[in-house]
Amino acid sequence: MAATVLSALLALGLLALDQWVKYYITVNLPLGESQPLLPGLVELRTVHNYGAAWSSFSGMRWLLVIATSCIVLAVLAALVRRKVRHPLGVLAACLIISGGLGNILDRVRLGYVVDMFNLQFMEYPVFNVADICVVTGCLLGLVYYQWFYEKYDKGGTGHGNPDASDSGI
Repeated sequence: MAATVLSALLALGLLALDQWVKYYITVNLPLGESQPLLPGLVELRTVHNYGAAWSSFSGMRWLLVIATSCIVLAVLAALVRRKVRHPLGVLAACLIISGGLGNILDRVRLGYVVDMFNLQFMEYPVFNVADICVVTGCLLGLVYYQWFYEKYDKGGTGHGNPDASDSGI
């Protein structure tokens, strides 16, 4: 239970950080302008993204709001129904929800997502704190599913259920 509360608090803090960074960038760095953050590695660049990753689905604001909302609600339902109980799975879910909400808020309020982190050492789309949350949550979710879900959270009997009797068959 403590891990769930801590994960939820972290997710709320990251959602607040995402919105604050977006506000700060919007107010202090004109659209298209950049400034170094970690010279040679990451720069801050104000970008308005009207699509999803790599500007896919550009201009489909409401489709992206609906699709992202469905994902956030499905992940939230898994938490509420206690389908995910292991701390790593809970953390992954909370990060996905936090990042999804951060980008939904932008799309609903502004019509686009504010992105600001530009990797200078490789070609990669400009991204934001919410994107970091979603990607990190998905990666942790894959680790959770691969190594912990079967043992801790999968329903039913047999392998993976510590309460199941071992019949030896």
